[in-house]
Amino acid sequence: MPLSGSSVAELAWFKGIITTPREFVMNTNESTRLTGKNALITGGGRGIGAAIAQKLALLGAQTIICGRNRDELATTARTIIARGGACESFRCDITQLAEVEHLARSVQDKVGPIGVLVNNAGVGSFGGPLHSLPPDDWDKVLNTNLRAVYYMIRAFAPAMITKRSGDIINISSIAGKNALPNGAAYSASKWGLNGLSYSVAEELRQYNIRVAVVCPGSVHTDLSPHEGKDPNRMLQPEDVAHVVEMLVTQHPRSFASEVVLRPTQKP
Repeated sequence: MPLSGSSVAELAWFKGIITTPREFVMNTNESTRLTGKNALITGGGRGIGAAIAQKLALLGAQTIICGRNRDELATTARTIIARGGACESFRCDITQLAEVEHLARSVQDKVGPIGVLVNNAGVGSFGGPLHSLPPDDWDKVLNTNLRAVYYMIRAFAPAMITKRSGDIINISSIAGKNALPNGAAYSASKWGLNGLSYSVAEELRQYNIRVAVVCPGSVHTDLSPHEGKDPNRMLQPEDVAHVVEMLVTQHPRSFASEVVLRPTQKP
């Protein structure tokens, strides 16, 4: 029985007659895929930020984590180092421009230019309708989830532009695409973050800088309200970290600008 064209091709491949082009061979050594890159993660002391930092360190990146809680940052850094990764931690309130600018100088002096920036830090307010929300709570949510991302991009994008390369990943939420009763401030901050991400992506792509936004659904952390939800069905921080891995290791010619991540089963 004569072989079909596809069967002949498959047989030839197995015999080594046809070789796979080098660009299509997957690098199976996970620990070297980001070697030589510095990755900065905000809110890296716990939850999603810690999971992202651990994942990028596993891929070979020099990780830098920042946040407001020194003890949490130290714990995450020790975990990464104990697993053979590299991590530096800096205490920083990213809602304060002066502190972000100081962070940028410190990171440049100690580590060097950033190749990956993950804007992950976020806070929520889910206690009631918008008309009962205290103005200070509004400011806290918008300043952390949106203004601080502007500060970080303002501080770190210029060096990426100089190098003409980089990845900026903004961790948003499905609340940035759907209504969220009793969480209007959080939802507004994430809708704003999505718009910021799409716009900055167009501004920076000419410099070979990719800007992407990740919109997860329910993630099992201490941020979101979990009443009535099954934690075993919810997304885990590691699931978000896996998406970040996919974004920063995609082929240089490709650019996934948005990922919406949902749990397989509704929790």
